[in-house]
Amino acid sequence: MTELAGICTSDLTRSAGLGTGPVSCEPYRSPEYFEREREQLFKRAWLTVGRIEQVPEKGSFFTKTIEIWNTPIVVVRTSDDKVQAFYNVCPHRGNQVVLEERGRASRFMCNYHNWVFRNDGRLFGIPDEANFFDVDKKACGLRPIATEVWEGWIFINHQAVPEVGLTEFLGEFGRRFSGISWENTETSLYFEAHLDANWKVLADAFSETYHIPSIHPATIGKTFASQVNPHSRPLDALFWGPHRQFSTFGNPEYAPPEDAMVEKMAYANRDTGNVLGAADTAGMSRYLDHPAINPKQSRYWALDIAVAFPTLHINLSPGGFWSHRFWPISVNRTRWEAEFHVPRPTTAHECLQQELYVARIAEILLEDVTNTERTQRGIEARAFDTMQLQDGEVQIRHNLHHVDRWVNAASVSEALNG
Repeated sequence: MTELAGICTSDLTRSAGLGTGPVSCEPYRSPEYFEREREQLFKRAWLTVGRIEQVPEKGSFFTKTIEIWNTPIVVVRTSDDKVQAFYNVCPHRGNQVVLEERGRASRFMCNYHNWVFRNDGRLFGIPDEANFFDVDKKACGLRPIATEVWEGWIFINHQAVPEVGLTEFLGEFGRRFSGISWENTETSLYFEAHLDANWKVLADAFSETYHIPSIHPATIGKTFASQVNPHSRPLDALFWGPHRQFSTFGNPEYAPPEDAMVEKMAYANRDTGNVLGAADTAGMSRYLDHPAINPKQSRYWALDIAVAFPTLHINLSPGGFWSHRFWPISVNRTRWEAEFHVPRPTTAHECLQQELYVARIAEILLEDVTNTERTQRGIEARAFDTMQLQDGEVQIRHNLHHVDRWVNAASVSEALNG
Protein backbone atom coordinates (compact mmCIF):
# COMPACT_ATOMS: atom_id res chain seq x y z
CA MET A 1 0.00 0.00 0.00
CA THR A 2 2.90 2.37 0.67
CA GLU A 3 4.20 1.84 -2.85
CA LEU A 4 0.72 2.39 -4.30
CA ALA A 5 0.39 5.65 -2.35
CA GLY A 6 3.47 6.89 -4.17
CA ILE A 7 1.96 6.03 -7.54
CA CYS A 8 -1.71 7.02 -7.34
CA THR A 9 -3.11 10.35 -6.20
CA SER A 10 -5.37 9.93 -3.17
CA ASP A 11 -8.68 11.60 -2.32
CA LEU A 12 -9.52 12.65 -5.88
CA THR A 13 -13.16 13.32 -5.06
CA ARG A 14 -12.61 15.81 -2.26
CA SER A 15 -9.75 17.44 -4.17
CA ALA A 16 -12.25 18.15 -6.98
CA GLY A 17 -14.59 19.84 -4.51
CA LEU A 18 -17.20 17.11 -4.85
CA GLY A 19 -19.30 15.46 -2.16
CA THR A 20 -18.75 11.86 -1.10
CA GLY A 21 -22.32 10.74 -0.37
CA PRO A 22 -24.52 8.45 -2.48
CA VAL A 23 -25.71 9.87 -5.82
CA SER A 24 -29.23 9.70 -7.19
CA CYS A 25 -30.32 7.16 -9.82
CA GLU A 26 -33.06 9.48 -11.13
CA PRO A 27 -30.92 11.18 -13.81
CA TYR A 28 -30.51 7.73 -15.41
CA ARG A 29 -34.20 6.76 -15.48
CA SER A 30 -36.44 9.82 -15.19
CA PRO A 31 -38.16 10.85 -18.48
CA GLU A 32 -38.73 14.31 -17.01
CA TYR A 33 -35.03 14.72 -16.23
CA PHE A 34 -34.14 13.55 -19.74
CA GLU A 35 -36.37 16.24 -21.27
CA ARG A 36 -34.64 18.85 -19.13
CA GLU A 37 -31.28 17.55 -20.37
CA ARG A 38 -32.53 17.88 -23.95
CA GLU A 39 -33.50 21.52 -23.55
CA GLN A 40 -31.01 22.80 -20.99
CA LEU A 41 -27.88 20.81 -21.86
CA PHE A 42 -27.92 19.40 -25.37
CA LYS A 43 -29.54 22.41 -27.02
CA ARG A 44 -27.09 24.82 -25.38
CA ALA A 45 -23.74 22.99 -25.18
CA TRP A 46 -21.26 22.52 -28.01
CA LEU A 47 -21.39 18.94 -29.33
CA THR A 48 -18.80 17.08 -31.41
CA VAL A 49 -20.03 15.53 -34.67
CA GLY A 50 -16.76 14.36 -36.23
CA ARG A 51 -13.35 15.40 -37.47
CA ILE A 52 -12.17 17.49 -40.41
CA GLU A 53 -10.66 14.40 -42.05
CA GLN A 54 -14.26 13.45 -42.89
CA VAL A 55 -14.45 16.55 -45.12
CA PRO A 56 -10.92 16.58 -46.58
CA GLU A 57 -11.54 18.70 -49.69
CA LYS A 58 -13.88 21.38 -50.98
CA GLY A 59 -17.32 19.97 -51.60
CA SER A 60 -16.88 16.89 -49.41
CA PHE A 61 -19.67 16.25 -46.92
CA PHE A 62 -21.16 13.79 -44.47
CA THR A 63 -24.63 13.51 -43.00
CA LYS A 64 -25.75 12.60 -39.50
CA THR A 65 -28.89 12.58 -37.41
CA ILE A 66 -28.72 14.34 -34.05
CA GLU A 67 -31.37 12.32 -32.24
CA ILE A 68 -31.50 14.52 -29.15
CA TRP A 69 -32.48 17.42 -31.47
CA ASN A 70 -34.70 15.24 -33.71
CA THR A 71 -32.69 16.77 -36.54
CA PRO A 72 -30.86 15.55 -39.65
CA ILE A 73 -27.74 17.58 -40.50
CA VAL A 74 -25.17 17.77 -43.27
CA VAL A 75 -21.58 18.88 -42.62
CA VAL A 76 -19.80 20.34 -45.64
CA ARG A 77 -16.44 21.78 -46.59
CA THR A 78 -17.81 24.56 -48.73
CA SER A 79 -16.38 25.93 -51.96
CA ASP A 80 -14.69 28.70 -49.98
CA ASP A 81 -13.00 26.04 -47.79
CA LYS A 82 -15.11 26.58 -44.69
CA VAL A 83 -16.35 23.66 -42.57
CA GLN A 84 -20.04 24.30 -42.01
CA ALA A 85 -23.01 22.30 -40.74
CA PHE A 86 -26.55 22.84 -42.01
CA TYR A 87 -29.95 21.51 -41.09
CA ASN A 88 -30.49 18.89 -43.78
CA VAL A 89 -33.98 20.20 -44.44
CA CYS A 90 -35.46 21.82 -47.54
CA PRO A 91 -37.17 25.19 -46.84
CA HIS A 92 -39.87 24.39 -49.41
CA ARG A 93 -41.76 21.51 -47.79
CA GLY A 94 -39.35 20.23 -45.13
CA ASN A 95 -37.98 17.24 -47.02
CA GLN A 96 -34.49 15.90 -46.27
CA VAL A 97 -32.17 17.21 -48.98
CA VAL A 98 -28.97 15.14 -48.87
CA LEU A 99 -29.64 11.41 -48.73
CA GLU A 100 -26.10 10.00 -49.07
CA GLU A 101 -24.05 9.32 -45.92
CA ARG A 102 -20.97 10.99 -47.44
CA GLY A 103 -19.65 12.23 -50.73
CA ARG A 104 -18.55 15.29 -52.65
CA ALA A 105 -20.76 17.82 -54.40
CA SER A 106 -20.81 21.44 -55.50
CA ARG A 107 -24.60 21.48 -55.24
CA PHE A 108 -27.34 19.60 -53.42
CA MET A 109 -30.77 18.92 -54.90
CA CYS A 110 -33.91 18.07 -52.96
CA ASN A 111 -35.44 15.06 -54.72
CA TYR A 112 -38.99 16.05 -53.77
CA HIS A 113 -39.30 19.09 -56.09
CA ASN A 114 -35.73 19.54 -57.37
CA TRP A 115 -34.87 22.68 -55.47
CA VAL A 116 -31.10 23.14 -55.82
CA PHE A 117 -28.66 24.55 -53.25
CA ARG A 118 -24.98 25.42 -53.48
CA ASN A 119 -22.74 23.62 -50.99
CA ASP A 120 -22.51 26.85 -48.97
CA GLY A 121 -26.27 26.57 -48.39
CA ARG A 122 -27.43 29.28 -50.81
CA LEU A 123 -30.57 28.50 -52.81
CA PHE A 124 -29.56 28.25 -56.47
CA GLY A 125 -32.64 27.21 -58.41
CA ILE A 126 -36.41 26.69 -58.08
CA PRO A 127 -38.32 24.85 -60.80
CA ASP A 128 -41.26 26.96 -62.01
CA GLU A 129 -40.14 29.84 -59.82
CA ALA A 130 -42.53 32.21 -61.61
CA ASN A 131 -45.50 30.41 -60.10
CA PHE A 132 -44.45 31.23 -56.51
CA PHE A 133 -45.61 34.31 -54.62
CA ASP A 134 -42.58 36.62 -54.37
CA VAL A 135 -40.34 33.93 -52.85
CA ASP A 136 -37.20 35.42 -51.28
CA LYS A 137 -34.43 33.10 -52.49
CA LYS A 138 -31.86 34.72 -50.18
CA ALA A 139 -33.98 33.74 -47.17
CA CYS A 140 -34.61 30.21 -48.42
CA GLY A 141 -31.18 28.63 -48.35
CA LEU A 142 -30.24 25.70 -46.15
CA ARG A 143 -30.31 26.91 -42.57
CA PRO A 144 -26.80 26.99 -41.09
CA ILE A 145 -25.94 25.57 -37.69
CA ALA A 146 -23.35 27.30 -35.50
CA THR A 147 -20.13 25.43 -36.34
CA GLU A 148 -16.60 25.74 -34.99
CA VAL A 149 -13.49 23.57 -35.19
CA TRP A 150 -11.04 22.87 -32.38
CA GLU A 151 -7.94 20.74 -33.02
CA GLY A 152 -9.65 19.11 -35.99
CA TRP A 153 -12.80 18.25 -34.02
CA ILE A 154 -16.00 19.68 -35.52
CA PHE A 155 -18.42 21.12 -32.96
CA ILE A 156 -21.97 22.35 -33.49
CA ASN A 157 -24.45 24.26 -31.33
CA HIS A 158 -28.25 24.21 -31.59
CA GLN A 159 -28.70 27.83 -30.49
CA ALA A 160 -29.18 30.24 -33.38
CA VAL A 161 -26.68 32.53 -31.66
CA PRO A 162 -24.70 30.49 -29.09
CA GLU A 163 -24.49 32.14 -25.70
CA VAL A 164 -20.76 31.36 -25.62
CA GLY A 165 -18.33 30.47 -28.39
CA LEU A 166 -16.45 27.19 -28.50
CA THR A 167 -13.22 28.70 -27.13
CA GLU A 168 -14.99 29.97 -24.02
CA PHE A 169 -16.96 26.74 -23.69
CA LEU A 170 -13.82 24.57 -23.68
CA GLY A 171 -11.83 27.02 -21.54
CA GLU A 172 -8.69 25.61 -19.95
CA PHE A 173 -9.40 22.17 -21.40
CA GLY A 174 -9.13 23.59 -24.92
CA ARG A 175 -5.90 25.40 -24.13
CA ARG A 176 -4.35 22.41 -22.37
CA PHE A 177 -4.93 19.96 -25.22
CA SER A 178 -4.20 22.32 -28.10
CA GLY A 179 -1.18 21.63 -30.27
CA ILE A 180 -1.23 17.85 -29.91
CA SER A 181 0.17 16.06 -32.94
CA TRP A 182 -2.97 14.06 -33.67
CA GLU A 183 -1.54 11.00 -35.40
CA ASN A 184 -3.10 8.76 -38.06
CA THR A 185 -6.29 10.78 -38.34
CA GLU A 186 -6.80 9.78 -41.98
CA THR A 187 -7.24 6.10 -41.13
CA SER A 188 -9.60 4.76 -38.52
CA LEU A 189 -11.68 1.85 -37.30
CA TYR A 190 -15.29 2.84 -36.63
CA PHE A 191 -17.75 1.10 -34.30
CA GLU A 192 -21.39 2.06 -33.74
CA ALA A 193 -24.17 0.51 -31.68
CA HIS A 194 -27.67 1.38 -30.49
CA LEU A 195 -27.99 0.36 -26.86
CA ASP A 196 -30.87 0.18 -24.40
CA ALA A 197 -29.21 2.37 -21.80
CA ASN A 198 -29.14 6.01 -20.75
CA TRP A 199 -26.28 7.96 -22.32
CA LYS A 200 -24.69 8.53 -18.90
CA VAL A 201 -24.60 4.77 -18.24
CA LEU A 202 -22.56 4.48 -21.46
CA ALA A 203 -20.30 7.38 -20.49
CA ASP A 204 -19.82 5.90 -17.01
CA ALA A 205 -18.63 2.61 -18.50
CA PHE A 206 -15.69 4.40 -20.10
CA SER A 207 -15.02 6.72 -17.14
CA GLU A 208 -13.45 4.44 -14.54
CA THR A 209 -11.01 1.54 -14.32
CA TYR A 210 -12.40 0.00 -11.12
CA HIS A 211 -14.35 -2.47 -13.28
CA ILE A 212 -11.41 -3.67 -15.37
CA PRO A 213 -10.21 -6.58 -13.20
CA SER A 214 -13.76 -7.99 -13.04
CA ILE A 215 -15.25 -7.19 -16.48
CA HIS A 216 -12.05 -7.64 -18.52
CA PRO A 217 -10.00 -10.33 -16.72
CA ALA A 218 -8.95 -12.15 -19.89
CA THR A 219 -8.44 -9.15 -22.18
CA ILE A 220 -6.86 -6.19 -20.35
CA GLY A 221 -7.22 -7.10 -16.68
CA LYS A 222 -3.51 -7.71 -16.20
CA THR A 223 -2.44 -4.65 -18.17
CA PHE A 224 -4.40 -2.08 -16.12
CA ALA A 225 -3.84 -3.77 -12.75
CA SER A 226 -0.99 -5.54 -10.97
CA GLN A 227 0.03 -6.86 -7.57
CA VAL A 228 0.96 -3.29 -6.66
CA ASN A 229 -2.45 -1.98 -7.79
CA PRO A 230 -4.89 -4.92 -7.88
CA HIS A 231 -8.01 -2.73 -8.13
CA SER A 232 -6.68 -0.52 -10.93
CA ARG A 233 -6.78 2.75 -9.04
CA PRO A 234 -6.15 5.78 -11.28
CA LEU A 235 -2.93 7.75 -11.28
CA ASP A 236 -4.66 11.13 -11.14
CA ALA A 237 -7.65 13.21 -12.24
CA LEU A 238 -7.80 16.87 -13.26
CA PHE A 239 -10.87 19.08 -13.75
CA TRP A 240 -11.63 22.34 -15.58
CA GLY A 241 -15.26 23.33 -15.17
CA PRO A 242 -17.33 20.51 -16.71
CA HIS A 243 -14.33 19.07 -18.60
CA ARG A 244 -11.74 16.68 -17.20
CA GLN A 245 -8.73 14.41 -17.61
CA PHE A 246 -8.25 11.01 -16.00
CA SER A 247 -4.89 9.19 -16.04
CA THR A 248 -5.07 5.42 -15.75
CA PHE A 249 -2.64 2.96 -14.24
CA GLY A 250 -0.78 0.53 -16.47
CA ASN A 251 1.25 -2.50 -15.45
CA PRO A 252 4.80 -1.93 -16.76
CA GLU A 253 5.66 -5.55 -16.01
CA TYR A 254 2.94 -6.98 -18.24
CA ALA A 255 4.06 -9.69 -20.64
CA PRO A 256 1.87 -11.93 -22.82
CA PRO A 257 1.13 -15.33 -21.24
CA GLU A 258 3.36 -18.17 -22.35
CA ASP A 259 0.54 -19.82 -24.30
CA ALA A 260 -0.43 -16.59 -26.12
CA MET A 261 1.77 -17.34 -29.10
CA VAL A 262 0.07 -14.97 -31.57
CA GLU A 263 0.21 -12.06 -29.14
CA LYS A 264 3.86 -12.74 -28.36
CA MET A 265 4.67 -12.83 -32.06
CA ALA A 266 2.71 -9.65 -32.81
CA TYR A 267 4.36 -7.59 -30.08
CA ALA A 268 7.87 -8.98 -30.48
CA ASN A 269 10.39 -6.17 -31.00
CA ARG A 270 7.57 -3.62 -31.25
CA ASP A 271 6.95 -1.30 -28.32
CA THR A 272 3.40 0.05 -28.43
CA GLY A 273 3.40 1.11 -24.79
CA ASN A 274 0.48 -1.17 -23.90
CA VAL A 275 -1.80 -3.73 -25.52
CA LEU A 276 -4.22 -1.00 -26.61
CA GLY A 277 -1.60 0.47 -28.90
CA ALA A 278 -1.66 0.18 -32.67
CA ALA A 279 1.54 2.06 -33.43
CA ASP A 280 5.16 1.95 -32.33
CA THR A 281 5.91 4.47 -29.58
CA ALA A 282 9.09 5.47 -31.43
CA GLY A 283 6.92 6.68 -34.29
CA MET A 284 4.59 8.50 -31.89
CA SER A 285 7.24 10.66 -30.25
CA ARG A 286 5.80 14.02 -31.38
CA TYR A 287 2.40 13.06 -30.05
CA LEU A 288 3.70 11.65 -26.75
CA ASP A 289 5.93 14.66 -26.08
CA HIS A 290 2.94 16.96 -25.60
CA PRO A 291 2.83 18.09 -21.93
CA ALA A 292 -0.88 17.24 -21.55
CA ILE A 293 -0.24 13.56 -22.24
CA ASN A 294 0.82 11.52 -19.19
CA PRO A 295 1.02 14.73 -17.12
CA LYS A 296 2.72 12.98 -14.16
CA GLN A 297 5.27 11.37 -16.53
CA SER A 298 4.66 8.14 -14.66
CA ARG A 299 6.20 4.86 -15.75
CA TYR A 300 2.89 3.30 -14.66
CA TRP A 301 0.85 5.35 -17.14
CA ALA A 302 -1.44 3.46 -19.55
CA LEU A 303 -3.61 6.20 -21.07
CA ASP A 304 -5.38 9.50 -20.46
CA ILE A 305 -9.12 9.94 -20.82
CA ALA A 306 -9.77 13.55 -21.85
CA VAL A 307 -13.45 14.47 -21.69
CA ALA A 308 -14.92 17.46 -23.51
CA PHE A 309 -18.27 17.71 -21.74
CA PRO A 310 -20.82 16.43 -22.31
CA THR A 311 -20.28 13.58 -24.78
CA LEU A 312 -16.76 13.44 -26.25
CA HIS A 313 -14.20 11.11 -24.65
CA ILE A 314 -10.71 11.23 -26.21
CA ASN A 315 -8.43 8.41 -25.09
CA LEU A 316 -4.73 9.18 -25.46
CA SER A 317 -2.44 6.16 -25.22
CA PRO A 318 1.21 5.42 -26.10
CA GLY A 319 0.09 3.77 -29.33
CA GLY A 320 -2.30 6.48 -30.51
CA PHE A 321 -5.70 7.91 -29.70
CA TRP A 322 -9.33 6.99 -30.05
CA SER A 323 -12.64 8.56 -29.14
CA HIS A 324 -16.13 7.76 -27.88
CA ARG A 325 -19.24 9.84 -28.55
CA PHE A 326 -22.57 9.25 -26.83
CA TRP A 327 -25.76 10.38 -28.59
CA PRO A 328 -28.92 10.26 -26.43
CA ILE A 329 -32.04 8.97 -28.19
CA SER A 330 -34.38 8.60 -25.23
CA VAL A 331 -34.09 8.25 -21.47
CA ASN A 332 -32.97 4.62 -21.90
CA ARG A 333 -31.63 4.46 -25.46
CA THR A 334 -28.29 5.72 -26.80
CA ARG A 335 -26.33 5.65 -30.05
CA TRP A 336 -22.68 5.06 -29.24
CA GLU A 337 -19.79 5.78 -31.61
CA ALA A 338 -16.16 4.77 -31.18
CA GLU A 339 -13.35 5.60 -33.58
CA PHE A 340 -9.80 4.24 -33.38
CA HIS A 341 -7.07 5.92 -35.40
CA VAL A 342 -4.37 3.58 -36.63
CA PRO A 343 -1.42 3.93 -39.03
CA ARG A 344 -1.47 2.24 -42.40
CA PRO A 345 0.55 -0.99 -42.00
CA THR A 346 3.71 -1.09 -44.10
CA THR A 347 4.89 -4.60 -43.22
CA ALA A 348 3.32 -7.99 -42.62
CA HIS A 349 4.37 -7.76 -38.96
CA GLU A 350 2.60 -4.43 -38.53
CA CYS A 351 -0.48 -5.89 -40.19
CA LEU A 352 -0.46 -8.84 -37.78
CA GLN A 353 -0.13 -6.53 -34.78
CA GLN A 354 -3.03 -4.39 -35.97
CA GLU A 355 -5.24 -7.42 -36.60
CA LEU A 356 -4.63 -8.51 -33.01
CA TYR A 357 -5.33 -4.96 -31.83
CA VAL A 358 -8.66 -4.85 -33.70
CA ALA A 359 -9.72 -8.24 -32.37
CA ARG A 360 -8.84 -7.27 -28.80
CA ILE A 361 -10.58 -3.89 -29.05
CA ALA A 362 -13.75 -5.47 -30.42
CA GLU A 363 -13.82 -7.98 -27.58
CA ILE A 364 -13.23 -5.30 -24.93
CA LEU A 365 -15.95 -3.06 -26.34
CA LEU A 366 -18.38 -5.95 -26.43
CA GLU A 367 -17.65 -6.68 -22.77
CA ASP A 368 -18.31 -3.03 -21.89
CA VAL A 369 -21.40 -2.21 -23.92
CA THR A 370 -23.33 -5.40 -23.17
CA ASN A 371 -22.87 -4.70 -19.46
CA THR A 372 -24.45 -1.24 -19.85
CA GLU A 373 -27.84 -2.70 -20.76
CA ARG A 374 -27.77 -4.85 -17.65
CA THR A 375 -26.93 -1.76 -15.60
CA GLN A 376 -29.86 0.17 -17.07
CA ARG A 377 -32.29 -2.66 -16.29
CA GLY A 378 -31.04 -2.72 -12.72
CA ILE A 379 -31.44 1.04 -12.29
CA GLU A 380 -34.95 0.95 -13.71
CA ALA A 381 -35.90 -1.88 -11.34
CA ARG A 382 -35.92 0.78 -8.58
CA ALA A 383 -34.53 -1.60 -6.01
CA PHE A 384 -32.35 1.33 -4.95
CA ASP A 385 -32.65 5.08 -5.37
CA THR A 386 -28.94 5.86 -5.05
CA MET A 387 -25.54 4.58 -6.15
CA GLN A 388 -22.46 4.24 -3.97
CA LEU A 389 -19.38 5.64 -5.75
CA GLN A 390 -15.78 5.11 -4.68
CA ASP A 391 -12.92 7.55 -5.17
CA GLY A 392 -11.78 5.96 -8.44
CA GLU A 393 -15.23 6.67 -9.88
CA VAL A 394 -14.73 10.41 -9.47
CA GLN A 395 -15.38 11.05 -13.18
CA ILE A 396 -18.91 9.71 -12.83
CA ARG A 397 -19.63 11.94 -9.85
CA HIS A 398 -18.09 14.93 -11.64
CA ASN A 399 -20.18 14.35 -14.76
CA LEU A 400 -23.43 14.01 -12.79
CA HIS A 401 -22.61 17.19 -10.89
CA HIS A 402 -22.18 19.22 -14.07
CA VAL A 403 -25.12 17.68 -15.91
CA ASP A 404 -27.29 18.73 -12.98
CA ARG A 405 -25.78 22.20 -13.01
CA TRP A 406 -26.67 22.65 -16.71
CA VAL A 407 -30.14 21.21 -16.21
CA ASN A 408 -30.88 23.84 -13.55
CA ALA A 409 -28.90 26.84 -14.85
CA ALA A 410 -30.76 29.82 -16.32
CA SER A 411 -27.87 30.58 -18.70
CA VAL A 412 -24.83 28.90 -20.21
CA SER A 413 -22.58 31.32 -18.33
CA GLU A 414 -24.16 30.20 -15.06
CA ALA A 415 -23.81 26.55 -16.05
CA LEU A 416 -20.11 26.97 -16.87
CA ASN A 417 -19.12 29.22 -14.02
CA GLY A 418 -21.56 28.33 -11.27
